Amino acid sequence: MTPQVLIALAVAAVVLVAGGITWWAVGAGAGDCDRTDVVRVVVAPELEAVTTQVLVGAEGLQPEDCADAQVSAQEPLQTVGDLGALEAGDLPHVWVPDSSLWPARAGAAPLEATGSMATSPVVLATSRSAVEELGWAGSPPGWGAALVSDQGIAVPDLATSAEALAALSAVRTALGGGADADNAVVQAVLAAERGPSVSPADALAAAGEDSADAPLVPVSEQEVYAANADAADPSLVAVYPAEGSPSLDYPIVRVGSASGADAPAVTAAVRALTSDAARTAVLGAGFRDADGAAPPDAGEATGTQETAPGALLLDPAQVQGLLDQLSELAAPSRILSVFDVSTSMEAPAGSGTRATLARDAAKSTLSLVPDGFAIGLWVFANELDGDQDWVELVPTRALGTETDGGTQREDLDEQLDTIPDRLTPGGTGLYDTTLDAVRAARADYDPRAVNSVLVVTDGTNDDDGLELEALLDALRAEADPERPVKVIGVALGPDADLDALEQIAETTEGAAYSAVDPTDLQTVLFDALRQRD
Repeated sequence: MTPQVLIALAVAAVVLVAGGITWWAVGAGAGDCDRTDVVRVVVAPELEAVTTQVLVGAEGLQPEDCADAQVSAQEPLQTVGDLGALEAGDLPHVWVPDSSLWPARAGAAPLEATGSMATSPVVLATSRSAVEELGWAGSPPGWGAALVSDQGIAVPDLATSAEALAALSAVRTALGGGADADNAVVQAVLAAERGPSVSPADALAAAGEDSADAPLVPVSEQEVYAANADAADPSLVAVYPAEGSPSLDYPIVRVGSASGADAPAVTAAVRALTSDAARTAVLGAGFRDADGAAPPDAGEATGTQETAPGALLLDPAQVQGLLDQLSELAAPSRILSVFDVSTSMEAPAGSGTRATLARDAAKSTLSLVPDGFAIGLWVFANELDGDQDWVELVPTRALGTETDGGTQREDLDEQLDTIPDRLTPGGTGLYDTTLDAVRAARADYDPRAVNSVLVVTDGTNDDDGLELEALLDALRAEADPERPVKVIGVALGPDADLDALEQIAETTEGAAYSAVDPTDLQTVLFDALRQRD
């Protein structure tokens, strides 16, 4: 055999050996897998990059493990919908929403929480200039005070934002729950709807430009951190309300029951998401860890603080109840408001009279009601217009409607100012007025809205018209299930006939309130806005 042939054979042997080594290195990995188990992991959008970083190459999810993780981002509300609509094979194995509020809304879906990947307290983001102007730098306000301040708020969609819902729940929790707390929440929501139409994104942009009138935006602390990380001169700051903050807890949720070959891969993914590597990754992205420890660079430059705020714990069941209540406010209202102008309204109350307090409470409430609400205004006493006990001051129209005098809102504000000057002797035609108002509201019915009549009176019926039983009979006989109109009665002061208002309210499926101390009228009017079932 010639030397040339020997050399050729040697080269061929080397190639074959090298090829065998290459085959072994690849084939012992993915090439030897009968199949690759793919763990579907769905996370809140802000966690997508971090989760991908943590899971790629994690123990148990490497090529030689014949397993891989597929990470996708999805808004939690959409995942909640998927859990009730999709087949098991189309659902994620692991779900990391931003808050445990979401699994609580998932109904009977088979879910198991297995820890937390990160946390981030809910704060109120605004500009550094606004904080200094408001004097909040060294003394932050409480949740209730902040959300009804003149600064204005831009509340994200309550249906999709855990931050917004947590912020409003924090208002309720900080105020101790109950009717007063509910009214504060209603006031905050209406203030947001009444304020300038600005999206949370635009509000954050205004804060980033250090505008002194930048609105407050309920967001996570991490969102403030992330926004400032890309800013040359960061001016967005997180305001931490005095009572503490609820936190987004980013729960790691196993969906369904992984079995067979899937189980080790799902377990590996969950283990990776709770590992030290995951903790380091979330801290680097501006989240806090599961114990509340801050990112290493938390501080003024990032618009955040190192010390974790006090924990304000929320009950998911109560939050769901609040969401249901706030959802009702999304439907427009159509309210014919009817105010007593009999001379008894001259009675002293607080620093003025019942009439001036009624005027001021109504004007304050009007300032918070959104333009989509329709409100009209009558006044009544006895025979104000011939034999008629009432007079229409402003017809019922949407508050944003343009009128000859400006807008419906401005017309109402102007006419409310005249109430103390309209007081007249001769008694109170409560029953006749109530029936006429219900008939007028039904004739003017809007099927898209909650239609009601609001009656504010400090006296009893004392004219020669309808008696109470005749009024109740007429209300029952004329009730139209296709056009329901409820009566909301407010008994102002100790002399008002609360019993009669309660019977009227029961007949029309409305509500009756007592404001024995007329200074409570503001609270009563806010509460009346919640009567929308």
